[in-house]
Amino acid sequence: MATLRQLEYLVAIVETGSFTRAAERLHLTQPGLSHQFLALEREVGGPLLERLPRGVRLTPAGRAMLPHARAALADAARAAVAARRATGAATGELQVATLYSISHGILPTALGRWRRAHPGVRVRLFEFRHVDDLVAAMQAGRADVAVGPEPQGFEGIVRPLGGEEFVVVTAAEDPIADAGGATIRLAELADREWVHFTPDSGLSDILDRACADAGFAARVAVRTEQGASAVGYAGAGLGPTLVPANIVPPHFAGAVLRLDPPIRRPLAAFTRTVPDPVTAAFIELLADRADLLPMTAPVTTLGTVPVP
Repeated sequence: MATLRQLEYLVAIVETGSFTRAAERLHLTQPGLSHQFLALEREVGGPLLERLPRGVRLTPAGRAMLPHARAALADAARAAVAARRATGAATGELQVATLYSISHGILPTALGRWRRAHPGVRVRLFEFRHVDDLVAAMQAGRADVAVGPEPQGFEGIVRPLGGEEFVVVTAAEDPIADAGGATIRLAELADREWVHFTPDSGLSDILDRACADAGFAARVAVRTEQGASAVGYAGAGLGPTLVPANIVPPHFAGAVLRLDPPIRRPLAAFTRTVPDPVTAAFIELLADRADLLPMTAPVTTLGTVPVP
């Protein structure tokens, strides 16, 4: 059976691109590293790396093994942290994976409260553009807990947190803001050019799905990667945008319009395994504070397909 040390060798060789640099990182001799790596290849029954004149390349077996090796090393590190936490240690690091929009909208307040309650626990954030990237990171053991859209088919523990409502943001002088109050139907904006999102952003999927459900395809005035930037561009008059309500600043000078029917994204905290006491405390903080998700209600999702 492969050992954690051997898995560390594989990851180091891949990340550094050579046996020489990996040996330097691991404080080993190169012959010693090569000998141990050959033992790993014998254990799995075939080559994991192809030695090239300059560098290395993963074989199909190596590509299959690498994510599991990284996850095993991450789990081992977290196991040590969990043991220290179980003995009452109130220090260490909480690793949180999330999406950019959630990092901007929900987590500042949540992490501020967490910091006041647990000043000795550092927080490390891993931020992603799309829920698929977030779920993949958690499956690879990149963080203690993820905060994001409820994952479909995730093999782990999922704690629902409620939902966040999406709103249309536009310039204060936009005629739609004065046409019929603070609630509109998305189809009323079918002829507009939108502040849209880069294709690899999950917010791009949400905007496209919402417009399709309303019977049109959004024309693009400008694309941005960040929801917070979209709010600024929309407020400056480049076009409307669709974002979670919680990322709009409290004193935003533009117009914020609720939708009829509303659009809601269910959120959750999820972990690969049973959370240790510190991670569980953070999840409870998120679940117990409904004010972290302002402007939410029992509203519809985008069609019959879960919002990404």
